[in-house]
Amino acid sequence: MANKFQTGFDQPLLCGMYVDRRLAGIQAVQTLSRLNRAHPGKDTTYVVDFANSGDEILEAFRTYYATAELAGTTDPNLVYDLRAKLDGAGLYDDYEVERVVQAELKGVSQGELVAAIDPVRDRILKRHKAARERLLAGQAKEDAGEVQAAQDELNALSLFKADLGSYIRLYTFLSQIFDYGNSAIEKRAIFFRRLLPHLEFGRERETIDLSKVKLTHYAIRDRGKQAMVMENGRPVQPVTEIGSGEVQAKEKARLQEIIERVNDLFEGELTEGDKLIYVNDVIKGKLLESPILREQARNNSKEQFAGSPDLTNAIIEAVMDALDAHTAMSTQALNSAEVQQGLKRVLLEHAGL
Repeated sequence: MANKFQTGFDQPLLCGMYVDRRLAGIQAVQTLSRLNRAHPGKDTTYVVDFANSGDEILEAFRTYYATAELAGTTDPNLVYDLRAKLDGAGLYDDYEVERVVQAELKGVSQGELVAAIDPVRDRILKRHKAARERLLAGQAKEDAGEVQAAQDELNALSLFKADLGSYIRLYTFLSQIFDYGNSAIEKRAIFFRRLLPHLEFGRERETIDLSKVKLTHYAIRDRGKQAMVMENGRPVQPVTEIGSGEVQAKEKARLQEIIERVNDLFEGELTEGDKLIYVNDVIKGKLLESPILREQARNNSKEQFAGSPDLTNAIIEAVMDALDAHTAMSTQALNSAEVQQGLKRVLLEHAGL
């Protein structure tokens, strides 16, 4: 889906839309509202959505239905503050930003664009890999100082990645309202947008050749119609303190607790980062996608939810889905009911499922 559908695209004849990515909040409202333009003979509209549920879209529109009052104002200088924070990390320079921007604006091939961003990507990924190796070495030597320094480096890189996403979202929103008159701000947005998808920390893997993959079958299922009843909206909160995040001690303690619990479940040469990503991101993320589990969690106590056969089945399915990327841990989980039960306990009691 082109971004122009979210930033002012106006075609009165538009009456149908296919949605193939996740939409939420103002993005959902802006995108689907492209269909609202009136035109003689246009008496209905259609949306075929492959990625969102009716409840999610309804929740997005409820915020702005009937009335949308702004509870405060958003400071346009937040973009400058976040730019300074990202520049201060020292992970790129102005020349590298300019190189990527020029490649983008000239419309070069994908290979040339990747070549422009590669030096920055490699530098950041190598720093992340080196920090992980220092962390393991420090743990092996039981050197608390080395472990803490390596963990701080990993946390700083993760925060840098999160701030890239925050800058892109903030600039995309504010640039429709404020004229910054500063090309460096726009250039950073282009550069960050190209860099962010390459920073897959902890999930490095060999490239998979999909050149011979062909789509042979697809299915369309009628999931019925759903009424979306609107109520008065809520005040819209302004953007405040974006990019001011820091790695919190409480969050560190929670993640360390997950690692300690998972250490008792799996065997083999597995890093703490691998174990944390597997449980807290991969398996938990897959479970959070289930509308059945979300409904059960809302309407039952933790003890009742823990006994749900749907939860047990969903964990096994999530483990199977992760088999290719996390073979060692998934294999152990599939072959051991004890590991499966242990995963459930960690997810419910320590990972906040």
